[in-house]
Amino acid sequence: MDPVGVVDPVRVVDRSPFSLPLPEYPTHMAIPEIEARIISEFSMFDDWMDKYNYLIELGRTLPLIDKQYKTDQYAITGCQSKVWLHASRENGRIFFTADSDAVITKGIVNLLIRVLSGQSADDIIQARLEFINTIGLQEHLSPTRSNGLNSMIRQMKLYATVFKMKEGQ
Repeated sequence: MDPVGVVDPVRVVDRSPFSLPLPEYPTHMAIPEIEARIISEFSMFDDWMDKYNYLIELGRTLPLIDKQYKTDQYAITGCQSKVWLHASRENGRIFFTADSDAVITKGIVNLLIRVLSGQSADDIIQARLEFINTIGLQEHLSPTRSNGLNSMIRQMKLYATVFKMKEGQ
């Protein structure tokens, strides 16, 4: 932490085969700022094999969902791999946890959680998630993984919509 109490969103993890900084979950950052950091991280790699390896490493650092949420009720349909996603709301912000049985999918959901977790319902609903195309993720995924990515985004935005509706009650 710096003297003002802001968490540095990048830290070095000793077990990384890249010896590159692996991100922590930023707090109090706007979605475009987080997306810019992700774009910067991926710009360090020249080819997609390195980017896939980075996604795998990100998958290994995903804070896992509580076991009670690894049920069919929290499973995302439309994914090639098993993916479980849980959302909670605290102080007007929505927080996500997830898990998957595939490491690349864990890396993908880790990216989505970094961008969307801790944001307001409105910000999540309106998020354009432009970093996905900017880093070339969508175009380098198989059609089934691409469908899974879209399903994860749709589910996260659905959670935000439900929480927003509950706020209005």
